[in-house]
Amino acid sequence: MHDNTPILVGAGQFTGREEDPLKALSPMGIAAEAARAALADTGLDSEILAQQVDTLAVIRIFPDSFNRPRMPNPFGRAENPPRAVARRINANPVRAIYGHVGGNTPQTMINEMAHRIAEGEVGVALITGSEAIKTAQRALRAGITLDWQEEDEGSLEDRGIGPVLATPHEFKHGIGVPVNTYPLFENAIRGRLGNSVTQHLLAMGELLAPFTAVAAENPFALYGTRRSPQELSSVSAENRFIGFPYPKWMNAMDGVDQGAAVVMTSVGQAKRLGIDPARWVFLHGCAEASEKLLVTERVNYFSSPAMAINSAKALAMAGIEMADIDLIDIYSCFPSAVEVACAALGIQTNDSRGLTLTGGLPFFGGPGNNYSMHAIATLVPLLRSRRIASSTSARATFGMITANGGYLSKHATGIYSATPVEGEWRCEAPANYQAQIDAMLSPRFTETPEGDARVETYTVIHERGVPVRGIVIGRIVADSTRFIANTKNDSETLTRMMAEEMLERPGRVITGAGAQGTNLFSF
Repeated sequence: MHDNTPILVGAGQFTGREEDPLKALSPMGIAAEAARAALADTGLDSEILAQQVDTLAVIRIFPDSFNRPRMPNPFGRAENPPRAVARRINANPVRAIYGHVGGNTPQTMINEMAHRIAEGEVGVALITGSEAIKTAQRALRAGITLDWQEEDEGSLEDRGIGPVLATPHEFKHGIGVPVNTYPLFENAIRGRLGNSVTQHLLAMGELLAPFTAVAAENPFALYGTRRSPQELSSVSAENRFIGFPYPKWMNAMDGVDQGAAVVMTSVGQAKRLGIDPARWVFLHGCAEASEKLLVTERVNYFSSPAMAINSAKALAMAGIEMADIDLIDIYSCFPSAVEVACAALGIQTNDSRGLTLTGGLPFFGGPGNNYSMHAIATLVPLLRSRRIASSTSARATFGMITANGGYLSKHATGIYSATPVEGEWRCEAPANYQAQIDAMLSPRFTETPEGDARVETYTVIHERGVPVRGIVIGRIVADSTRFIANTKNDSETLTRMMAEEMLERPGRVITGAGAQGTNLFSF
């Protein structure tokens, strides 16, 4: 075990339950609470350790995640988020980083910090993130004005929103919004499995019911009610459709006040600081990769080549196989994200190890881009409790975190253990294997389709339980060119789309004949 080996030495979480918006914390206030918890978790004096932090990174909050420059916030915002956190905890980092968009970013930030620690660029890193969406919603409903504007001086590396994940053409047709886009994957998966709508609804309920049981036991969860598969899959006034085939309880719940953070350093620095080795957790394997970023360029809508490749790379780096993993948290914004991940990992959706440590985004809560930090912060004490000495013959305990950003767009995997890494810590540059995905052939795509066509996948979008918009991704019969279109939005068409099997259904597509100039597909 080399002194430059990167380790996690602290992890913390915070869930706000204050109902009065005037008493509740701002986003950076929550991030700072999580940071304090992570610093205290190292076993050292939090204020003293905060002064040792040379790199402080904040995961991007949702209100800053949709355009450039950051959109106005009705309550103001922290103009320099990492410095706003640093001020609260009395830190003065050399590097202040505000990450880009995506649920993959907690793991990718840990991967980056691990590499920079191993290279000697970073001494002590604190990574934190949060959301205060619940408080913002309550304040807006009550007509209460909050003051979240913060001006902090100092350097800031603002990485922006990152690569564009949807074109104007896709947005115009409804793609690029998660609750509209993930149902397209789900119906493609259902077709791949040969399930009817009714069969698949129950299968999704059976997938998520164990998540509710985990959330019910998690003190940081916000929606921890145990529910049966039948409850989850039964459409009702309370559990209304959002995007067919997802009822409400199968969607990530982002109206939360939650934060999580980790502290990272090297083995040598941990020794110098006097951090007990019993608190050290090692990143044995890590990798990250992206799909073809545009939804219309995907190879198909039922698998994730990027997830399969990056998880295989992380396992190879750790020198283990999937069978050696004991604890798993799969990013679970929607059932399709879990189903695709299981297929990529080569495991069943009813794997006896379980698929979540927190309860998942629909039941634990989905705090924007920072959910996976909560999964990691939950994993750290579990691994410590199963720590073994490297000299024993007992098998090490490993935990796997998968993180997903965008619309199954960007993926990152981390494999952790409290048992030390042997030898020098090294990770492969993602560019080495990203080329494999980039080289995959995508179907030809047109924005101006005309003629006989068939449905590749589809969904029906609802507003407060009422169907309002049909979205079809289809293929032109003559040459299999892919296109996006909307359907007629009359109740007869939309109801039929949910009652009958529409996958591979024939029809005709006309360019620009739909509402607001969208392409129109007619069955």
